Amino acid sequence: MTLVEFLAPLKAGKHQDRILSLLYYCERYEQQPSLTIDDIRKRLKGARAPGAAKVNIADVLSKSGALTDTDGLEGARRLWKLTESGREYVRRLLGLPANEPEIEHDVATLTALISKVASDDVRNYLEEALKCLQVDALRACVVFVWTAAVRTIQAEAIEKGSAALTAAVQRHDPKARPITKIDDLAYVKESVLLLAASDLGLLDKNEKDTLTEALNLRNRCGHPSKYRPGIKKVSAFVEDVTSIVFA
Repeated sequence: MTLVEFLAPLKAGKHQDRILSLLYYCERYEQQPSLTIDDIRKRLKGARAPGAAKVNIADVLSKSGALTDTDGLEGARRLWKLTESGREYVRRLLGLPANEPEIEHDVATLTALISKVASDDVRNYLEEALKCLQVDALRACVVFVWTAAVRTIQAEAIEKGSAALTAAVQRHDPKARPITKIDDLAYVKESVLLLAASDLGLLDKNEKDTLTEALNLRNRCGHPSKYRPGIKKVSAFVEDVTSIVFA
């Protein structure tokens, strides 16, 4: 996830919120706990933040009260960092869970992705996944992210035309019915859909294999069992699926 994506939900927000969130991103994901005002402005411009060139960053930081503090000097330039109160402010602002970097990263990834998705169905599935992630319902999150991905692949596959798609599906499932509309794909096994998508050029071999592994995790999470995926497993799943299907 890039800084542009991390700040995207704050496009219409206050300068203070974007600046504090930038400090949070740099500390959390780039291991830079403090920045100079010049560094902050440069990064805001790079992230195409509104008003980056004109905002009085020093004034914003000095008026942030207990949310920020100084961290010495870099040459003659003062370094600024977030306090714990500032970190908590940003987490509340962006709906990020505390103390779990992987989940926090995935919340930000899904939030940025949702803002870009045109399909109402897909966006709704991702919003459900985000809600599940925020309350630590990891199995449900996996199911909803996968459903959003499958719907996206189905839509892309149907655009290849009925004849080509039917042929690709029947190559792997000879008994499959002809496909003339997206709802017909509800009767196609998702494993077959991935094979057909590969045949149609929507996925390369590595992407198909990775999504097949993701489907296996989805099945373990979606069927009654004692299986509980760990945070790192779910984070890897979210990264793989979103980077392949929604890139």
